[in-house]
Amino acid sequence: MITFLLKNRLSTFKTSLFWIAVICANAALAQDISLDPVTVTSSLIEKRASQTGRNIAVIKGEYFQNLPVHSIDDLLRYVPGVEIQARGPMGSQSDIVLRGGTFQQVLVILDGLRLNDPNTGHFNSYIPIAPAEIERIEVLKGASSAIYGSDAVGGVIHVISKTFAARMQTSEVNENNVIARKTNVSGALTAGEYGLKNANIGAFVQRDKLAVSAGFLTNNASGIPQRGIRGYFHNNTASVSLNYAISKTFNVSLRSAYDHRDFAAQNFYTALKSDTASEKVKTSWNQIKLSYKKENTAITIDGGYKYVRDQYLFNPHSIANLSKSQLWQGLLIWQQTFSVNTSLISGLNYQNRNIASNDRGDHSLSQLAPFVSLVQNFGNFTITPSVRLDWRENIGSEFVPQINLSYKKDSWQIRGSAGKTIRDADFTERFNNYNKALVTGGNVGNPALKAEKSFSYEAGADWFLTQNAASQVKISGTFFQRLQNDLIDYVSTPYAQMPRKDNLSPTGTFGLALNIAEVNTTGFELDFQTAHNIREKQKLLLNAGLTWLDSKSSNLEPSFYVSSHAKFLANFSAIYSISGFSVSINGLYKKRAERAASAIEANISKNYFLLNAKAEYAFLNRMLAVFVQADNAFDVQYSDLLGSKMPGRWLMGGLRFNFVK
Repeated sequence: MITFLLKNRLSTFKTSLFWIAVICANAALAQDISLDPVTVTSSLIEKRASQTGRNIAVIKGEYFQNLPVHSIDDLLRYVPGVEIQARGPMGSQSDIVLRGGTFQQVLVILDGLRLNDPNTGHFNSYIPIAPAEIERIEVLKGASSAIYGSDAVGGVIHVISKTFAARMQTSEVNENNVIARKTNVSGALTAGEYGLKNANIGAFVQRDKLAVSAGFLTNNASGIPQRGIRGYFHNNTASVSLNYAISKTFNVSLRSAYDHRDFAAQNFYTALKSDTASEKVKTSWNQIKLSYKKENTAITIDGGYKYVRDQYLFNPHSIANLSKSQLWQGLLIWQQTFSVNTSLISGLNYQNRNIASNDRGDHSLSQLAPFVSLVQNFGNFTITPSVRLDWRENIGSEFVPQINLSYKKDSWQIRGSAGKTIRDADFTERFNNYNKALVTGGNVGNPALKAEKSFSYEAGADWFLTQNAASQVKISGTFFQRLQNDLIDYVSTPYAQMPRKDNLSPTGTFGLALNIAEVNTTGFELDFQTAHNIREKQKLLLNAGLTWLDSKSSNLEPSFYVSSHAKFLANFSAIYSISGFSVSINGLYKKRAERAASAIEANISKNYFLLNAKAEYAFLNRMLAVFVQADNAFDVQYSDLLGSKMPGRWLMGGLRFNFVK
């Protein structure tokens, strides 16, 4: 009885804490947040979020330093409406889910170029940029395939760096002979339980025509309790970029990055007792952009190359899977402004994906896609029709249309969107287990898979309440529905019915990848943002979101990835500061379907509440700060994916520095 009362009171306390944070949100950082920011993700041209017809969340790069997070997927975990299904902590591996899609149905973009891995969507959270280089992250919720092509089903995560976003100046442009100069060096060192040693450092320097940025992030720990073993991770990202104004009309930007993740991967992909897996994923990323802008015409040419080497060892007695994938791409965009009310965007996207694997074999796939989008204003009304033709080698073509609508008047915006989306199968779904000498069971790929297709529509409204320059509130509500066909799933199939038997055991039972399911997802999002200066040197910032989802599948036994999304999700982040002292929290509540695997004594609980907290004191004019932090402050035992045990309460502390000139 006493235990029950204690649990009940703790649950009440957690719920109260969340709603107190929401109610207290009438105060936040007015000068540090824009509730109607300029974005580029929805239509490739700069527009206020209230003109896009879409629900867009914008996270500024400096929040990485201010909030209790350690990696980019940590930061995204507390963005309203974003569900992160983490297998391991601090960047080890996470699946990104938007609006009830699968982990393959979110497109990740860095400075305009797509990052989704050709091998598997499980690697999409490995974004090759150090946090110190991030200007902002734009999260576009909902269908976006008409502009971005395959994978932009649930939405788009667009990371924009400081250098690529920099406004470069030349001597000719500076009419007042004012040279743009900026220097920012920042970093944080963290140590804690389980041998935790983290570092996050970076610098940004701008001098008239040139901007240079570089950063390094390393997260390391050992001795994390897992099933029968001690987990570990060593996750490192280093990146550097520059932007140079060649003349008043031409600009060139360059980026190079290296990302290395080495971690214990027990039960990341299976629920087997013999699974004591480890994995190493190495990524390199190189990008170049040439921009031309004169009067009403803007042209950009982007080129990118991504290389990923993945080594996965199931246990010490197995042969490691070794896969090397490459993504080559080019993107040409032409923007023409005809008047203050009319703009046209057109472009051509080329991709070549290839893989060399001792498990999946050697394969290559080319894609070519022209697209066009029109932005037309009629007073307070904005309409944006878009269309894309996606051609895939040996697969065929898909015609992908979409339309966005927005009406903004005074403090209200009404918006809507409807369009088709597609998702191509990755190399794992097409060729898994194709190159092994003998396969006795497990999932087998299918090269004949068609693209997943869906039709999505949404309607929403935003209310902007600005009492004065120091007090802002935005409340958004969105209803959406996605009707999906040809969803890819693995179906239990006996040997006799397998279309290809070359390396399969006659006594085995296999999961064959097929286009079988129709899934209809209906949902509602409620987002809340506020910014307010309480008084001089006293501020509070809060972002919060609630998401309700319901998915119905034609498959009597839908796969876990189809049904694993939260049925209800609440996530929030808040920062309160007074003089040199600040407190920040991240939190989420998730309700989802229960699952269990008795062989490894693992389960997916029906719900859980998670809270991280950080307290910091800054001195020397905020150049130095000391902080203490508690991840999973309530010591909740939970897993996002079956068997992937996440850490309990984790205490740490450190030193932060920031120099601006």
